[in-house]
Amino acid sequence: MKKKTIRTGIVGAGFAATFHYECLKKVHGTDVEVEGVFATDTDQAEAYAKKRGISTCGSLEELLDKVDVVHVCTPPVAHEHIAVAALERDKFAIVEKPLTGYFGDGSEDFSGDTFPKQDALDQSLASIERILAAESKSKGKILYAENWIYAPSIQKEREIIEKTGAQILWIHGEEAHSGSHAATYAYWKFSGGGVMIGKGCHPLTAALYLKRVEGMARNGEPIKPKAVSARVHAITRLEKFRDEGHIRCDYHDIDDFSLMHVVFEDGTIADIFASDIILGGIHNWLEVSANNHRTVCNINPNTAMKTYNPVDANFDDIYVVEKTGTKQGWSNPSPDEDWFTGYPQEMEAFYRTIAYGEALESTSNLAADCISTIYSAYVSAEKAGAEVSIKTF
Repeated sequence: MKKKTIRTGIVGAGFAATFHYECLKKVHGTDVEVEGVFATDTDQAEAYAKKRGISTCGSLEELLDKVDVVHVCTPPVAHEHIAVAALERDKFAIVEKPLTGYFGDGSEDFSGDTFPKQDALDQSLASIERILAAESKSKGKILYAENWIYAPSIQKEREIIEKTGAQILWIHGEEAHSGSHAATYAYWKFSGGGVMIGKGCHPLTAALYLKRVEGMARNGEPIKPKAVSARVHAITRLEKFRDEGHIRCDYHDIDDFSLMHVVFEDGTIADIFASDIILGGIHNWLEVSANNHRTVCNINPNTAMKTYNPVDANFDDIYVVEKTGTKQGWSNPSPDEDWFTGYPQEMEAFYRTIAYGEALESTSNLAADCISTIYSAYVSAEKAGAEVSIKTF
């Protein structure tokens, strides 16, 4: 079959836009033509474009005129506006996580510590409704860029569940490291919350996805989340926190540790941890305890490679793994970190959906359930862990 050519554009010119572009170079099922980049920071956009030999656009509308799909690689506060604009023009939108959220009331003195969390839940659900309504009227789709769904270990677990008819009893997952590198992440008004949404969205979405897979495999209906209990903490903002320079601690009004206890419609459970207080590199994993098997998905780190380095400086020009403070001693260098994390598989799948209509694993409804669960969890945390029901889509 002759490959289709898909015209694509990048919105944003930061960290996410960089790895999206790198993954596009690995798409082989379609011919991808990058038509340009748009970012509100024009200097950043010019530098991004020059480095990659692509053009810049002066507005989102100009970019949309040229493309079939846009990559939404902006801070979450801009996701809804860009995605809806694309859908209204029958374009596809590859939207980074989290899909949307609540970013404050616009006031100068807004604080993520003090506002009623029910406001966040109500406003995020309204945002979801607007996005889904736009998608329902469009020839385009939301392709939710949750790479954990496409990580090889998660997809292998999907195969096990489907072929054995497994019943998942408990999922236990975590994403953690020593703190985000994005300056805007420190503020609720830019990030829509703290670590519970910024990191917790990854293992949570994987858990929600696998329960959907289980339900579809056995009964033809997805198993969805029903209720959540949660706690959040701001450990690095405690008065007696001792800063030794290894953990980021300049957060303004967000949580740096969270846990969610999710109860599904069938009574089974998932416990999802997220934190910014962990040294030693990225800690991304998901454990599935089923009635007929047990799986541990080590996304990062994993033991595909182990290296002992006696002198830190020896590895100055060698990438080991994200967020490690030292390269001395034993380490687990990732021979292909993007592959283990699912980035190239995600982009390949998305472009096959766009070009050939292949089934999509990471859908807008899955993204919506993730957002609904997280903001319901913030309501629970405000109530010292009381259970809160979850609206699903």
